[in-house]
Amino acid sequence: MSKPLQTNVLLEVASLSMRLATEFVQPYSHPKSPQKFTQSQLLTILILKAYLKTTYRGVIEILDTSDQLKDRLDLKRLPHYSTLKYFADRSHVLEIADEMLAEIVKEFADDADEASIDSTGLETSSASAHFRARSGKTRKKYVKLSVCIVAGSMLPAGLVVSWGPHNDKREAPELLSKVRHVTQPKRLFADAGYDAEWIHMYCREDWDVKSWIPPAVRRADGSVGGEYRQQMTKRRLKKNGYGRRWLVESFMSGLKQTLGSALAARSESSLFTEAGLKVLAYALRR
Repeated sequence: MSKPLQTNVLLEVASLSMRLATEFVQPYSHPKSPQKFTQSQLLTILILKAYLKTTYRGVIEILDTSDQLKDRLDLKRLPHYSTLKYFADRSHVLEIADEMLAEIVKEFADDADEASIDSTGLETSSASAHFRARSGKTRKKYVKLSVCIVAGSMLPAGLVVSWGPHNDKREAPELLSKVRHVTQPKRLFADAGYDAEWIHMYCREDWDVKSWIPPAVRRADGSVGGEYRQQMTKRRLKKNGYGRRWLVESFMSGLKQTLGSALAARSESSLFTEAGLKVLAYALRR
């Protein structure tokens, strides 16, 4: 009984992707292009690739066996897998993903009063964390995915892809700037990794959003500096709904369970593109 459900989900993801992609990309990249496949079709195939956790060859093979998917994409023929790779490498896929996520939030987010930000790591190797622990190997570098989730619909309003590990505050300016252009929550939750007075000042004074972030105590006497950081007491955090920060963790967990935590690409740009497409594919599925 699960196979028809999976097929229906794929058809819904493909249909929504085609509709949204058409709004943000030109039919063809150049007037003199061969015009065998539209950019919306190629982008949607990349999204299906991310959703299905497969390769460029693999997604073409899946399309070849599904007349329904080909109909949804209006494909008269199938592109070569190298065409997909070329499109992913040369196109501004992450910028397009940002625009599509913004449209998804505007169209489907039913409650955007609260938002939560967090980051997670995606592996650049198929070896699991358990295997590395048993083998004594440590994870020196990984693709870091920072995301902001709006409450209610649990849809991503913005994402930033970078290399990890490093402090979460490094991605905060870009992530918050993206979210600011998409939605206007009343409260923003984040864990102590984002604790900084300048983040509170940006949210509360420039963006008019109440930020709630547990302070990381760095002074020997246990005190906390900063006008806003001093307000982040356990009582005030609880009173203002900080417990709902778990929504972003739930999103990250669902993303990895559904689409996997490992990336198949090899180059930096391809890894970052694949990570962004995972978030977009998961958002379309929701």
